[in-house]
Amino acid sequence: MADTRLIQGRYRLLDVIGRGGMGEVWRARDESLGRQVAVKCLKPMGPLHDQAFTRVLRERFRREARVAAALQHRGITVVHDFGEADGVLFLVMELLDGRNLGQLLDDNAQRPLPVDDIVEIADQVTSALAYTHQQGIVHRDLKPANIVRLTDGTVKICDFGIARLGHDIGYTSKLTGTGVAMGTPHYMSPEQIGGSEVDQRSDLYSLGCVLYEIATGAPPFNLDDAWSILVGHRDTPPTPPRRHRAELPAYLEQIILDLLAKLPDQRPDDAHELARRISAARATPTYAPTVPTTRPAHRTTAEPPARAARMPSWTQGMTTGHKATGAVARANPADVWAGLTNEWIARPDAGPLAGPAPAGPRAPAPEVLAELTVRHNAGLSLGRAGRWSEAGEVHRSVAAERETALGADHPDTLASRYEIAFTLSRTGRAADALAEYTQVADARQRALGADHPDTLAARQEMAYVLGQLGRPLDAHEVYTAVLAARERAMGPDHPDTLRCRHNLAFNLSRLGRLDESYRMAYEVAEGRARVLGPHHPDTLVTRYEVGYAQGQLGHWTEALETYREVAQARAHALGPDHPDTLAARYEIGISLGRLGRIGEALALYRDLVADRTRVDGPDHPETLRARHGLGVNLGRMNRWEVALAESLEVCAIRERVLGADHPDTLVSRREVAVGLGWLGRWSDALTEYRRVAEARERVLGADHPDTLAGRSDEAHCLEQLGRGTEAADLYRRVAAVRGRQTSGGR
Repeated sequence: MADTRLIQGRYRLLDVIGRGGMGEVWRARDESLGRQVAVKCLKPMGPLHDQAFTRVLRERFRREARVAAALQHRGITVVHDFGEADGVLFLVMELLDGRNLGQLLDDNAQRPLPVDDIVEIADQVTSALAYTHQQGIVHRDLKPANIVRLTDGTVKICDFGIARLGHDIGYTSKLTGTGVAMGTPHYMSPEQIGGSEVDQRSDLYSLGCVLYEIATGAPPFNLDDAWSILVGHRDTPPTPPRRHRAELPAYLEQIILDLLAKLPDQRPDDAHELARRISAARATPTYAPTVPTTRPAHRTTAEPPARAARMPSWTQGMTTGHKATGAVARANPADVWAGLTNEWIARPDAGPLAGPAPAGPRAPAPEVLAELTVRHNAGLSLGRAGRWSEAGEVHRSVAAERETALGADHPDTLASRYEIAFTLSRTGRAADALAEYTQVADARQRALGADHPDTLAARQEMAYVLGQLGRPLDAHEVYTAVLAARERAMGPDHPDTLRCRHNLAFNLSRLGRLDESYRMAYEVAEGRARVLGPHHPDTLVTRYEVGYAQGQLGHWTEALETYREVAQARAHALGPDHPDTLAARYEIGISLGRLGRIGEALALYRDLVADRTRVDGPDHPETLRARHGLGVNLGRMNRWEVALAESLEVCAIRERVLGADHPDTLVSRREVAVGLGWLGRWSDALTEYRRVAEARERVLGADHPDTLAGRSDEAHCLEQLGRGTEAADLYRRVAAVRGRQTSGGR
């Protein structure tokens, strides 16, 4: 259809102005009437659906299009025409001159919109919904991208009928790595998530999500993946908007929280009632007290609906947590953000604080705190994008300003310093990260207590970094203490307790206690399956670690089976292109290689490199990891010239992207040395092995296991060159260090 540029001899397509899950929107010219219009072209169904299904779909499309065309309201986009051309269904709509709400937020650098604009948008959208709901029509996919403010101030809702059609086509069948195709995760009602029948109150919930976002700068559950977002909608009370932005009117916060009630019966009955509340509030002068008053407690939402037995009520707000291997999942950003602008009260029994929060006239202005919150959130976003150095700069700047405004021991300041430590650990500066985490943990212990969840979170990160530094004994001691505190305070089956046991299990493998590591990982996987469900991401993370432990024990057949089950479950729950799904496929390749099934491993890595390149780009660390695996297996097939060329290229890219001393770069450099050795170029190999060992010693320390492994490689190379005395001396030095470490662990 696009090739002809003319639909049905009337609508000439000019240029694409938008793309979405179901198709494209074109700016077009109506040749008959001489006006510009917008044409939404739905994706063709192709061979996946039979002719009977296609006939039903066409009829449903015509019915929904007629309904949309019959809507006549100032706040609803006009549908002029509809039809089919070359097998593609299309709608012809008025061409809007304006910006959707998502674009308005982008234009405002993700800062929330002015209060007057929010109320005006709420008023107009509510009026349009009241009209459509009176006609018995539910939108089903209300979100910022579907609400447009025209240049004259008029606000219009787009895409009525499209969401129902998307459900019939099958775009709502599963989660993907980027979300849900129809019924966007950030704006879905709990009843949509549960697959229940929806009515107009589902649209009101989605409107509450939209208003929350334009009022605070982020949707109510601004989490890292689609699964966590959906769990948030279903089970977690939203943080009251005025904690993010204190100048919001109380009535507006109340309206938003009422719209976000978990149960439909707890929301406003209909949009007419909501419109009356907004009109009454706008007509009522704002109350300004003449004497100081006690700050009112924030309204709390109604108790969320009962969970299924596998997810008890105390799991609300749970986060995926860190994985012990592979990509590291961030802590829940909403949990961090929720406390950023709260009033802070130290524990009565806390000791003296280094920097008490200012009081009275010296208190920082709400707009200053709101701006810092926005910048903090921007730092989190940079981290989620893997831009750790930039994220660290943002968090350092915010931490300095928060310390000046609120004091060194204020929770907001410590939250920023916690994030600084996180970025340090992700940029290879583990020692600096440990120092920062230690200071945050000490300050939180003084202010909040030793067993407070925030204190324990910082101490658990200390243990993680100790593991990075090659100090598994110290990490084990901290993990064990944190685990005991979590079990005391939360019980053995709380998600945070299980997360700590998960990390402890992995650390046991670092200590060489492989059987204990396997048993604990298996128990945690069972516990998470019981509490969260067998296909919950946390459960699959631990099953992934069970596979790792099986491999460490040499049980590669069992490891292969475990990784395949995890990959299949992740593909079903998260989508085939989700990073966790791709990570499990990588481990399948490792297992195949260890089992000597080199041809299968090579084929898998070739496919994985192609998928990683498509999803993440050619220079992404995970793409390079897959290419590294490809090179290793080329070597196993004795194709050393090709393997060496692959290793050299991957090493060069990693050095450019990650830095010369990054662990991944050093792994590639070692693989270069291996290839050189197999090709008989031992002098060149010795140079590379020494570069690896010296870099690891510089970054990790002389006694780190990876450094010692590098020195052993160097000694082996010296042997091959006939320099036996030097090799024996180096072997003795390595053995002495390992002996001290072993005796120290008894």
